[in-house]
Amino acid sequence: MKANIPSKAAIAKRATDELREFAVIAAYLYICFTAILYLKASILKADNIEFAPFGLAAVKALICAKFVSVGHMLHVGERFKSLPLIWPTLYKSASFLVFLIVLNALEEIVAGFLRHRTVADSLAEFGGGTLDQLIATSIVGLLVLVPFFAFRTLGEAVGERNLVRVFLYPRHSADR
Repeated sequence: MKANIPSKAAIAKRATDELREFAVIAAYLYICFTAILYLKASILKADNIEFAPFGLAAVKALICAKFVSVGHMLHVGERFKSLPLIWPTLYKSASFLVFLIVLNALEEIVAGFLRHRTVADSLAEFGGGTLDQLIATSIVGLLVLVPFFAFRTLGEAVGERNLVRVFLYPRHSADR
């Protein structure tokens, strides 16, 4: 009996699809993170504090995009698919927020370990350094994830190609 081995073309298509998905996620997160960091930089600049972490936005977007890709592979937040779209969207957004917080905390711990820092020292500035900043960052993170997963959930319901066509191509109306 011959094993079910995917063809090279199937593997190439899957790799291309996954790379495209990763690029879309990374681009979306980069835009969101850059906007947030620009706001923070402009607030700090008003107090004559220089802050220009736009390279950080790119690195964080790539890391978080990889985490989101891993979350998809692990089927994080996949429940309530038969309910109105708001519920799976909110559930998936909240689930991924928790998933991203945990993985980002682990990332900080590993980075700290490589710099010979304790876990407490590594997590001291996590989420901004205070509980209030962690809560605020988490709320903003949820607000970033909701539209992302709303679009994905809607795409699952109406078909991704249909959704992209509706968003990116001109609509034809009877008035034309």
